[in-house]
Amino acid sequence: MDFSRRLPAIILSLTGLVSPSSSVAQEKQSDAPIKVQTTLVSVPVIVSDRQGRYISGLKLENFKLYQDRIEQKIAIFDAAEEPLNIALLLDTSHSTSQVLEDIRKDAASFLKELRPQDRALVISFDYDVHMLCSLTSNRKALERAIKDAKVGARAGTTLRDAVAEVNERQFKRIDGRKAIILLTDGKDFGSRISEEELFDEAAESGAMIYSVFFETGFPRQSWNGQLPFPGRGGWGRRFPPIDRPRRDDRRRERVEMRNEQAMAFLTKLSEVSAGRFYGSKVSDLKKTFKLIAEELRHQYRLGFYPDVGKADGQRHTLRVEVSATDAVVRARRSYQAPNFTNGS
Repeated sequence: MDFSRRLPAIILSLTGLVSPSSSVAQEKQSDAPIKVQTTLVSVPVIVSDRQGRYISGLKLENFKLYQDRIEQKIAIFDAAEEPLNIALLLDTSHSTSQVLEDIRKDAASFLKELRPQDRALVISFDYDVHMLCSLTSNRKALERAIKDAKVGARAGTTLRDAVAEVNERQFKRIDGRKAIILLTDGKDFGSRISEEELFDEAAESGAMIYSVFFETGFPRQSWNGQLPFPGRGGWGRRFPPIDRPRRDDRRRERVEMRNEQAMAFLTKLSEVSAGRFYGSKVSDLKKTFKLIAEELRHQYRLGFYPDVGKADGQRHTLRVEVSATDAVVRARRSYQAPNFTNGS
């Protein structure tokens, strides 16, 4: 038989061989499960009584978690004790020169509350952010880093950038319990990130921020009319001080206003991250540090998977309720949903 006459039959037979496998592939493709993208939202929670003492022993059934006022199923509940990851942030700007020794002393004091399995890092900030010691459990290295903290060579206080540095680079890929101990006068000068951007980032990071505020701006001693050289009545004769109340009062008002603004900023930064704000003049800061370490070590961790319809790139509110007598709850207040509609 002529080959040209046989060619159509050969093509038909080959088509018959290919078609079944092709249809099977289509069937397999249509039967494949559709993968729904969703991300676990982690919610660290601290539960204490009215005196600030940590409440332990709570169970899953004691918690309710709400997103946008709608109760969510808690997929993950963890109350086990875990090692801590702590970032010590020391303000070494010119404005803190008079209290830097106190800042170093308090940072070293907090180190004493850490256990061998806990890790910490030390960062100082002034005109720039300086890594003095990366995350480690080596206490000697951490102590040396704190001692090495010195007032910056140039003016500037990149406080917000320092916090962002920890959240974005140091803690972003670290799971478990993590916190920032921020020792500062709260006055930022020169940071690239804005306050609102930092608040949003702090709410997302999962790292609780404990701010310890140091009051600055007031001179330690003012001239009281005592001359440092001999006068007519002999050495150190006291004259009536120069009458300048208006100028001094205006200066004091400006300093007080800056301190109030700094405290308001630090308070909000701590609140959005479920941490706490403290003044450095609290009666017993060592006891305070002990309480901070204790509650961090025993915090509850909840997790839930948002409805895929909430993957809209918007910010959603979170609220945690606890069924315990006189319970005070601190928890993450919001999260930024991913946006799967545009592939992000």
